[in-house]
Amino acid sequence: MDNITSLSELLAEQKASSYIEIPGVVSRTFGQTTLSTTLPMSKLFAIYEVDLEVQRSIVPQNLSKMMDYIMLYLDHGQGIYFPGIILSARGAGEYDPDSRLYRLQAIEKLYVVDGQHRLAAFRRLMETLQSAMARAKDRREYDRMEEISAKLSKLYTFPMSTMIYLDINARQERQLFSDINKLPRKIGGNLAVLREQRRFYHVLASRLALETEVMKQIPVDMFTERGKGPEYLFSYHLLIEIMIGLFEGRLKSAARNNGYYFEDQQVEEHMKLAVHYFESLLKYLPAPEKGELCWSENLQIALSMFFHDEVTKTGTFNKYALDYALKILPHIDWDAIYTGDEKDRLPRRSRIMKAYQYIKDFYQEHHMFLIREDSLAEQVFQTDNTKEDVG
Repeated sequence: MDNITSLSELLAEQKASSYIEIPGVVSRTFGQTTLSTTLPMSKLFAIYEVDLEVQRSIVPQNLSKMMDYIMLYLDHGQGIYFPGIILSARGAGEYDPDSRLYRLQAIEKLYVVDGQHRLAAFRRLMETLQSAMARAKDRREYDRMEEISAKLSKLYTFPMSTMIYLDINARQERQLFSDINKLPRKIGGNLAVLREQRRFYHVLASRLALETEVMKQIPVDMFTERGKGPEYLFSYHLLIEIMIGLFEGRLKSAARNNGYYFEDQQVEEHMKLAVHYFESLLKYLPAPEKGELCWSENLQIALSMFFHDEVTKTGTFNKYALDYALKILPHIDWDAIYTGDEKDRLPRRSRIMKAYQYIKDFYQEHHMFLIREDSLAEQVFQTDNTKEDVG
């Protein structure tokens, strides 16, 4: 390093080192000057500020979900995807077109226009990991320290696309925030769950619909947003709901096992049971058609929840109990489930639970006689066939 021979040189050296340099390309976006770049989170932590007159308050539930999402990357290396962060300079910093560097003094900040929850989630995780690191250090848990250090490193170096508006004022920031968060419409229904391919039942439903022969007889809409295609019987979303009903006895909103972490073997085991279940439905129910009440959305969910109750009485999923209970299906009077216009008037949850209770009561009252009668008739038929073969 060269020797500093004067006070002015010393101040110049300190001034240069106090800048934060951001590489990027300046362009015009809808009439405004913007700088586009990709920054590691460590640098974003140092330069952003939140103005509560522009931003809404943090929603704890949204923050928690986003932190869980980031942990997929930190714990398991799964890819995670974020839209870019948008910041406003408010006159701070200077852009050098020759070196393509935007320079901020250490005390200058850029204000968040869009991405407050994303930044807050990363910062909260950083603080959590730092606290965990301090505890591990106090306890001399060196393996744990190494693990946390690796996660912190991944967190700090995570690249985030960033756009900086260099010349908009606070009023324009508020308008930009409103436009970004009000005008776009979130995807929903069938399309939303189809695009989520990390969770257990989503993976299971995708494989069922795409890989199994039985689902070719029960067409599943895998593409439209609401799953209303006239040529399809099930939506992809409904297939997930049926799987949750069959394996958990719950509605989708209360599912407990639709997590991100599972073994391939679990999917394979559930696939075999699901295929057997749908093959049995095809065997005992009328041919799948939209006009058949037993193939309607509410009845299919109700049936799956009922069969779950019957096959898990011993604590585990009993395939033989399922085979027995399925034999009640040909005896159910589907038109007796709803009275009057209840099928259309009742809320969705009420329709499902009314059907579930009807099927459950009917089974408890009649199964010993009806299924036994079917079994005896089947034995007689098999005996008669044997006699004919001998003769």
